[in-house]
Amino acid sequence: MAHAASPVLSEPNFEDALEAHRLAPLVRGSVTTLQVNVGKRCNQACHHCHVEAGPRRPEMMTYEVAKRVLALLACSPGVELLDLTGGAPELNPSFRWLAQEARRLGRRVIDRCNLTVLLEPGMEDLPDFLAEHRVEVVASLPCYVPENVERQRGHGVFEKSITALRRLNTLGFGRPGSGLRLDLVYNPVGPFLPPPQAELEAAYRAELRRGFGIEFGSLLTITNMPIKRFASFLARAGHAAAYMSLLVHHFNPATVSGLMCRSLVSVSWDGALYDCDFNQMSELGIGAPGVGTVWELDSLEELTGHAIATASHCFGCTAGAGSSCSGALA
Repeated sequence: MAHAASPVLSEPNFEDALEAHRLAPLVRGSVTTLQVNVGKRCNQACHHCHVEAGPRRPEMMTYEVAKRVLALLACSPGVELLDLTGGAPELNPSFRWLAQEARRLGRRVIDRCNLTVLLEPGMEDLPDFLAEHRVEVVASLPCYVPENVERQRGHGVFEKSITALRRLNTLGFGRPGSGLRLDLVYNPVGPFLPPPQAELEAAYRAELRRGFGIEFGSLLTITNMPIKRFASFLARAGHAAAYMSLLVHHFNPATVSGLMCRSLVSVSWDGALYDCDFNQMSELGIGAPGVGTVWELDSLEELTGHAIATASHCFGCTAGAGSSCSGALA
């Protein structure tokens, strides 16, 4: 007797979820953040990395692309923030120039830092540069327990991260009244949602202060997206379907109004435009028609009012308390 074919599981549809909750398709409002991935080279190769960054990645933004990004920023007065990411963005030769020139334009600048890069050869003066130009540091620290950090990021990473945090604190980062912002980022070390952000922040603050004398501003909880390296981890462990089901069944309509793609534009190392960093790593092009790169715009404000491209990984930003590059949404 012939056996019936196994049913093919379809990808969950984010647009259908919006419609089921009587929510309109995603459309970009005013652009206030320009997030730029300056390259995929990194001194680490973390298990959860949605960029699949690592020491051997060759992708790196050229000075010519960086110049065009800065020119576009200068022509977009509504954009308040330049968010520099990677890989380890500091490894790009144009990183300091981009940060310095954006500050000269009066824009806030974020350095999404993995902390250990500050201890790399040639980076000894980087903390001083960040302090001098008042660049905001958003630093990855998956846990205040060494074993959890090293399980995700590799042997010795926790100790190096603490050393880097102490150096930043010495310069005033994270200290009340200094004006030098230092926030930490938590990513779950497994296939589950982050705990409540406020509760986890209190635990981080108590443990880092008690154990190491470290101060910081805020803790940002970010859900791991089921793409690239984390998706491969899920598949190897047999957790891919369960994790996606977790995200879908914890869809929270209250998070949709605050999704970062509504006010952010993402630029890749080669100048291509995307609706967010996760779409960039999934190679899901920007939803606005007729534009694909930084050379096809005169101002980022041209993207206001255009549709945002979505896919199943968008459930990661809307699950539970929600997730964005600025932490929880609800």
